[in-house]
Amino acid sequence: MKILVAVKRVVDYAVKVRVKPDRTGVETANVKMSMNPFCEIAVEEALRLREAGAAAEVVAATVGPAQSADTLRTALAMGADRAIHVLHDPDPARPLLPLAVAKILRAVALQEKPGLVILGKQAIDDDCNQTGQMLAGLLNWPQGTFASKVIMDKEKATVEREVDGGIETICLDLPAVITTDLRLNQPRYATLPNIMKAKSKVIKKVTPEDLNVDIRSDMEVVEVTEPPKRKAGVILSSVDELIDKLKNEARVL
Repeated sequence: MKILVAVKRVVDYAVKVRVKPDRTGVETANVKMSMNPFCEIAVEEALRLREAGAAAEVVAATVGPAQSADTLRTALAMGADRAIHVLHDPDPARPLLPLAVAKILRAVALQEKPGLVILGKQAIDDDCNQTGQMLAGLLNWPQGTFASKVIMDKEKATVEREVDGGIETICLDLPAVITTDLRLNQPRYATLPNIMKAKSKVIKKVTPEDLNVDIRSDMEVVEVTEPPKRKAGVILSSVDELIDKLKNEARVL
């Protein structure tokens, strides 16, 4: 069985995000970029399934500019067998929406014919949490979202997912789409020998036009602004003073 893993290049989680002076988007020039943390979990899970004998090949795929090849090299260094890079230069005013990404991944999946597609549940830059669900809908495949545990058994996948009431266990017929939650695993670090090996692994480059996918966006970003700064707190001397402020200033009592 083949596993297709979708990955995304985002601003590193440790970087403080800044809005551009012209408010057209987020500053990405000279900013550290890395693989989306949820995508790292997806890659790790695919590799573990391959190591357990449930899969024979792991293919990483991404949509983005030329620099996104670095993200694919990270996936290859972790252990993916090969990669597919769908080239797309982003327009800050008309970003690539989850539906467009899902259409591209659908086209890739129809070409590669994987038994399982694994994605991170969301990206930390837009927090949409939509691509996996839309991809499953476009492919008409069963889906297991927010997976905290995945067990493969021949032609079925058992997924445990966290819900408000506890743990929900579902069984999916393959092929299927799974999105990963934080508690699924702890991603491995790429070792130096594997980083060197990744440089010789194949990255296939295609365009949305090659896949016959229309990625025109119906949404335009008008303006991006920073959230209002939080007011400094005050130290109160007594409970009576706290109650007075809650009642007369905050008006929550």
